[in-house]
Amino acid sequence: MDGENVCPNAQGPPGLPALGTLIVDTGHGDRVGEFRGVAGPYWSLRPVGGGAEWEAEPQRVRPALLMEQLRARTARLNARSRGEVL
Repeated sequence: MDGENVCPNAQGPPGLPALGTLIVDTGHGDRVGEFRGVAGPYWSLRPVGGGAEWEAEPQRVRPALLMEQLRARTARLNARSRGEVL
């Protein structure tokens, strides 16, 4: 019963961001999305606040800068305040 009490690696293999990390997809017009996981050779990203996921090539993404994170979250809050369905 070796290994039963070992905590699994919550972040996955090295190089993968944590779930929910905001990422910029440079292959899709610098679109900002939340990292949702791996789908084959691609990373699954979802718009901040919900919506349809899309696939991004891992070599064409980068971590979102603080300004990009704030812009994406502010856009979501503004849409919600206007009553838009997210």
